[in-house]
Amino acid sequence: MTTGDRAWVQSERLPKGVRLIFGGDWTTTEIVPLDAQLHKLVEESSGPIEIDGSELKSLDSAGAWLILRTKRQMEEQGNKVTSLTLPDDYLPMIEIIERDHNAPPVKIPPRRTITKYLADVGEYTLELLVQGRAMLGFLGRVTVEAVQAILRPTREIPWPAFIRQIEETGLNAMPIVGLLSFLIGIVIAYQGADQLRRFGAELFTINLLGVSMLREIGGLMTAIIVAGRSGSAFTAQIGTMKVNQEIDAMQTIGINTVEVLVLPRVLALMITLPLLTFYADVMGLIGGAVMVYFDLGFTAPIYLRQLESAITPNTLWVGMIKAPFFAFLIALVGCFEGLRVKSNAESVGQQTTRAVVESIFLVIVFDAFFSVMFSILGI
Repeated sequence: MTTGDRAWVQSERLPKGVRLIFGGDWTTTEIVPLDAQLHKLVEESSGPIEIDGSELKSLDSAGAWLILRTKRQMEEQGNKVTSLTLPDDYLPMIEIIERDHNAPPVKIPPRRTITKYLADVGEYTLELLVQGRAMLGFLGRVTVEAVQAILRPTREIPWPAFIRQIEETGLNAMPIVGLLSFLIGIVIAYQGADQLRRFGAELFTINLLGVSMLREIGGLMTAIIVAGRSGSAFTAQIGTMKVNQEIDAMQTIGINTVEVLVLPRVLALMITLPLLTFYADVMGLIGGAVMVYFDLGFTAPIYLRQLESAITPNTLWVGMIKAPFFAFLIALVGCFEGLRVKSNAESVGQQTTRAVVESIFLVIVFDAFFSVMFSILGI
């Protein structure tokens, strides 16, 4: 036995069993020598065991764990621990460590085998099918409500909310749509001129800009911007109402939530997105005109004359006719995901992210479908 503040261990033989006496500072710095001594005592001790820690002067979590480990090893060897005596100040720590030790073991996740991968793919596919079925049902309900609103507009459409949504999705979106379209027009003109200059065909930069902007890029970029701006706003607004139980209150008093919350947003966006698409086309052409003037030296009359020869009315309408479909998809997904929000703030963020991703994905898929269809029809 050693004296002072260093940790020490003493074993005493009793008429029946053994008493283990612990003293000194059982802290992290003393763990290594104590560990070797305790392992030896565990091997040598037999019969009923008494653990007496009343001589302990200091004890931290490492020392407490060591005492509990010794007690457990004694019991695993068939030796009954009849008593465990410690100063009162250390009993709460011992209880906490012992309770954590008795907690269920941590489950190590299985390795990702090919079977687990296929199971995940199947589960995700099933989830997509269930969500697609729910969205189709929501589409049917919105379609019925929209037809009734068109047949009875004075009764079905909440006109103040409708006008408000036109302002939010249309007028307030003009600065960002106009700026981005102007810059995209500059980029297309600059890149097109850089490539066509190699063949001495700089003049056809205007053709490239006009056709690509009016047929595809103007409408597609506007839809993506609106999906990120207005589509996410629809989900966040309706989702916040869901969290605050406002939608439950509306349903309780008999208010049709689709009529009040969904229809104004869907119809307003179907009106504003075609107008924003036309505005984006104009701003993109203006941006391209600025670039070809400073880069190629083409004046406004030359630009307009070449643009007139490059495009036809069909070029504009091919891009414009897609806008209402894009608007319907964006508003439908945004409202659908907003109504799926659960009663917590985290769900609002998750569903808003899903709404933006799904909206942009569907917009690009339908844009590809329209492009193939127009190509087959020769438009």
